[in-house]
Formats: sequence, C-alpha cells, structure tokens
Amino acid sequence: MPSKVSCLYLLTVVCWASALWYLSGSRPSTAYVGQMNFTPRKPLPRLSKNDTFSNIRTRTLNPHDFKFLINEPNKCKSTTPFLVLLISTNHKEFDARQAIRETWGDENTFGDIKILTLFLLGYNTEPVLNQMVEQESQIFHDILVEDFVDSYHNLTLKTLMGMRWVTSFCPNAQYVMKTDSDIFVNMDNLVFNLLRPNAKPRRRFFTGHVINGGPIRDVRSKWFMSRDLYPDSRYPPFCSGTGYVFSGDIAELIYKTSLHTRLLHLEDVYVGLCLRKLGIRPFQNGGFNHWKMSYSLCRYRKVLTVHQISPEEILRIWNDMSNKKHLKC
Repeated sequence: MPSKVSCLYLLTVVCWASALWYLSGSRPSTAYVGQMNFTPRKPLPRLSKNDTFSNIRTRTLNPHDFKFLINEPNKCKSTTPFLVLLISTNHKEFDARQAIRETWGDENTFGDIKILTLFLLGYNTEPVLNQMVEQESQIFHDILVEDFVDSYHNLTLKTLMGMRWVTSFCPNAQYVMKTDSDIFVNMDNLVFNLLRPNAKPRRRFFTGHVINGGPIRDVRSKWFMSRDLYPDSRYPPFCSGTGYVFSGDIAELIYKTSLHTRLLHLEDVYVGLCLRKLGIRPFQNGGFNHWKMSYSLCRYRKVLTVHQISPEEILRIWNDMSNKKHLKC
C-alpha cells in the first residue's frame, strides 16, 4: 500500500502539471483567491546624491523588514548541521527542486553528517503558484518564502533571507552553501575534500569562483549597473552567485552588515561589498564552475559545481556517478 507521503507527492506533481498548463493558456481570474494573501512591498526610498558608500554605517539603509510567508523555524532545532544548503529557485521550478531532493540535496546522503536543504523564494504575482508552493512545502518542509516579489532583481533579497534564517534559526551551523537550482553539486568533493568534517571548523571562511571586475554600464546588459547606484569603477572581489561556500559565522556577519549597506540587485556583487566591509577576502577555488561543462565521469569527479544543468541531467549525472564509484579515471 503506498505511503501517505508518496500519495501526497503524486498529488503535488499532478497539481503542478495542471497549474502550469492552466497558466500557459490563460491568467487566473480575479475570483481565484487562495488562503494566502500577498501584499506587494513598497519600493525602498531612493538615497540623496550626498549619500556615499563611506557613510552607510550611520543608518539602516536596507532594513529587510519582510515577513516569512513560509518558514521552517524548527528545522535546525534538534540538530547542529554540518552544512546548510540554500538554493535560490522560482515557483515554476518544481522539477528542479525534486531532482535536487533526490540527488545532491538529499539530507540523508551522508548519514551522521547532517545536511539541511532549503529552497529560497519570494512571492509570485500568480496566486495559483503561491498555493502550489505552499502545498509542496507541507509535504517536504524545505521551502522558505518572504513577502517580496519573486524576480531577478530581487535575487539579493533571497540570499539575505537565507542569511537571516541561518542567523535566527540555525546559528550553530558549521558551513553554508548558497547556490541555484540549475547547478550540479559534487557533494563528495564538497563535504570530504573541501570542508572535511573531521577537521577543525573554520571561521571567517568564504570561497567560490572569485570574480575581479567592474560594473557594466551598457543598459542592454543583464548585469547593467548605473553610476547612480554604484559610482565606483571596480567591484570588490566577489564569488559567482552560482555557488559559494562559507563558514556558519559569516551568515550573521553578512546579514547584519547588509542592514547598513545600500541594496544592489546583483546578488553576488552585493555579498562581495558586505565582505569588503567586514575585511573578509574570498578564496578562489577552481572547483566551482560557473558555466556549462559537458559531462564525463572523470571530469565531474574533479569539480565542486557545474552550472546550467537541467533536472534531467542532474538525475542522470548523479545516478551515473553513484553507480560507478568503483571505476578509476
């Protein structure tokens, strides 16, 4: 006889398929009102021209006064996790979330080495999608949602939500990884080669694919940054937002620093700004790949992350690597 969880999971898959089909054909009518009501946030006030990066510690520029619509406050209550995975995702990426749950995000992969997995979202302007995510959360208990609009320009808010959660509900976590839902993570390399559970926990540690560059002023670019928002010609060193790892103490440091740091929509750049204010320099690690890399067993054994991987590829790569651990390269 199927378990209750299996039946709920099957129902969730069917509901997601129906919801996405429905949205692809037409927009929900205004009569469709769910149990969760979402109120758009007011935009942050603009700073005057006299505000500079030198005086940002004197006022709360980014109060992050958003409320949790979906939270898991007890997920870390009875355990001290070795690693918390914070995965940025959006409402329609159920297949990606499920592929991650079944592969590198499986919290039971390493037995006594405790891993926690959490997916980060804002709220969606389509009520049906918010309801589907709420139902998904009731099954898996691995979703966080705050009441900001889920959009590309609010990716920084997603990351800060994750930092806030670790600070408030899991302050003793040894390490944290922030990554995206289209990433493949080689957990064996991450846990045993980079972080090493038997080693002394590090502090003020931050690593990933380090980028040294400056703002793009072309308004047609996805990464456009205006001079008004960021007047400097160079960014501080920052890790690609596709995947970076840091010691647990960093979460609180970044979150509290962000409260006095003017918000930027480029999440990875913004985290780099906070690190510079903290006097923490990120370490380069060549295992973090922020672009697509064709699969081969031996190549993927050497990496920590690979970008632009579909849910189907995540499942196929994970299964292949798991079944061929006995093969030598």
